[in-house]
Amino acid sequence: MFRVITVKIQDRMDILHFKTKECEIQPNDHVIIESFLGEELGIVVKTFGSVFNDMKNISAIPEVLRKASDKDLENFNRKSDEEKKAYEFCLKRIKDREIPIKLIKVSYFTSERKAIFYFTSEGRIDFRDLVKDLAKKFKMRIEMRQIGIRDEAKMVGGLGVCGRQLCCKTFLNSIEPITLQMAKRQNLNMNPIKISGQCGRLMCCLSYEEDIGGRIYIEDQDELVGYNEEEDIEEVVEVLEDVETMEPEPQP
Repeated sequence: MFRVITVKIQDRMDILHFKTKECEIQPNDHVIIESFLGEELGIVVKTFGSVFNDMKNISAIPEVLRKASDKDLENFNRKSDEEKKAYEFCLKRIKDREIPIKLIKVSYFTSERKAIFYFTSEGRIDFRDLVKDLAKKFKMRIEMRQIGIRDEAKMVGGLGVCGRQLCCKTFLNSIEPITLQMAKRQNLNMNPIKISGQCGRLMCCLSYEEDIGGRIYIEDQDELVGYNEEEDIEEVVEVLEDVETMEPEPQP
């Protein structure tokens, strides 16, 4: 029998579902999961109370390797320190060689001697000499991986105009295409500053109302109407118009 839990992978901040047979795993516990980087550390965000015995898609859900031990936490803290040192060294070599790229993050594999250096740039860059510098310094395979500006925001994080942590950093596992039509259908101010996120692209939250198919609006000043164009469903909610306030009676 399996329980399904939600885990935030700390190195990449992805939030994914996993299955486990360990009933004692609870929210805020650290667990070890398997990924393309090898073993990774995650923190349990949510546990589902139901136990799944014959769930159709249970086989497609990856399984938690184990609950993290003190030794696991120590190893991942050491790995994090090594990644920071690699980042600082690479950043210095980029400046020394005057390579026009922006270094974002370094991730070490635990399953092999390999590291990924994530960066952004405006075009194709010849960084063969930089890779030689890194391989000579760290004695491992080096991969330079170019990412987009929205992926950079997901990795780095920050605060949105709403004052909350960026959606892409906290709970969005995939970055979907966002269009101006989404903002137009919501009658939003089309000023680019108003509808752009920290990454400079259209805000991901513009797509949230697309899920319900239409925008809520006022009709005849007495009803609140939501209309789903795809399913042709109309929902009407009465709006309370007259509100009287009563002053408390003075105490004798």
